[in-house]
Amino acid sequence: MLASWVPVPADSHFPLNNLPYGVFSTATSPLPRPGVAIGDSVLDLAAVQRAGLLSGPVLSAANNCFQQPVLNAFMALGRPAWAEARATLLRLLSADEGVLRDDVALRSRLLLPRSEVRMHLPAAIGDYTDFYASREHATNIGIMFRGRENALQPNWLHLPVGYHGRASSIVVSGTDVRRPRGQVVRGTAQPPVPSFEASAALDYELEVGCFIGPGNELGCPIPVERAAEHIFGYVLVNDWSARDIQRWEYVPLGPFTSKNFATSISPWIVTPDALEPFACSAPPQDDPQPLPYLRQRPGERTNYDIQLEVAIQPSSSSSGCSTEGGGGGSAGDAGGESSGQPTVVTRSNLRTMYWTLPQMIAHHTAGGCPLRPGDLLASGTLSCEGPLGAGCLQEATWGGSRPVRLGDGSERTFLLDGDTVVMSGYCQGEGYRVGFGECRGMVLPAAEL
Repeated sequence: MLASWVPVPADSHFPLNNLPYGVFSTATSPLPRPGVAIGDSVLDLAAVQRAGLLSGPVLSAANNCFQQPVLNAFMALGRPAWAEARATLLRLLSADEGVLRDDVALRSRLLLPRSEVRMHLPAAIGDYTDFYASREHATNIGIMFRGRENALQPNWLHLPVGYHGRASSIVVSGTDVRRPRGQVVRGTAQPPVPSFEASAALDYELEVGCFIGPGNELGCPIPVERAAEHIFGYVLVNDWSARDIQRWEYVPLGPFTSKNFATSISPWIVTPDALEPFACSAPPQDDPQPLPYLRQRPGERTNYDIQLEVAIQPSSSSSGCSTEGGGGGSAGDAGGESSGQPTVVTRSNLRTMYWTLPQMIAHHTAGGCPLRPGDLLASGTLSCEGPLGAGCLQEATWGGSRPVRLGDGSERTFLLDGDTVVMSGYCQGEGYRVGFGECRGMVLPAAEL
């Protein structure tokens, strides 16, 4: 563990080894600006830049990149700027550096308690793409709907399947999420007769996403061996899903209103430099091998050993409620702060992901699609083997047929109003953690029509 003069609790996700980027504001200074998390504090990068402490050649030339309400300008500068910023921040915050440590007035302006800041979306997200990269998840869903013999679609082992999501409904952790309404089909009548109602099968999806730094020009694909150079950093993603709406609408073009109502992300972007000590081999792709444009050399085919967890925290008004029709759904007018104890319902790991994020970038741009700074790509639901390995309730309850029990004795097939979903993730080092903090969101009742 690297030593800092800033106090860092032993179980903190944000030691000096991490230094994740985010965008924050305070009550006394409400303009959002970039910052870095260190222990229980936030270093104000806009103030650091104004104080002349980011004086390397790259950042000096881009002297306003941290004077923005989002990180896009810094993302666009690429690896030379990112490396220079990290080296400078490591020096300023290290235990043997006194520039900030010994200047009480300067330190009080630049270093703020994390408990007193409000977090914002870290980037202006122009486009959002969600993939389906976990073999365990794809297999379980396939068995559920097509049987074991046809679990994976014929294309799944040949390309990273994905769809274009909705960037306008991406929200930062802590934002409440309203239960969507949509067309659903109940019963077995033929032909099917849909109704328009609140979803009774609201689900979470445990994912990891990456923010794009420098983009590519229209018509110019990004080679898989260069794709990692375009990744600025990583966040946790909860791609909320309304399974009953999804079942009716996804044929033939895929999900639409069942997924465009909200996607939550964690506020701190963890960089590849911070995660590099935790790189590990991705699952083999030998049978079949991908086509050459997706093929990675063994040393390049890596994921990260990120331990991922999802907990459901019921509110006092939804604790103990039975599920609506056995299928989840609304708990009346539940709302307010979640006050029940959280129960862990998922434990997974990014290391098991079959298609890597560089492969997703290479496939995304293979036809010439341009990516831009601040675009978000997400992994899709991350599942693994084990009793809590399901990355969503659709898997964990096998389509609602076997409820999960929470610590207060209540059961869930899908989420109730008032439930808070809390995602977390970290890499464990020798005496320290490099983590993402939380991705949290509470379910509100559907809007009145």
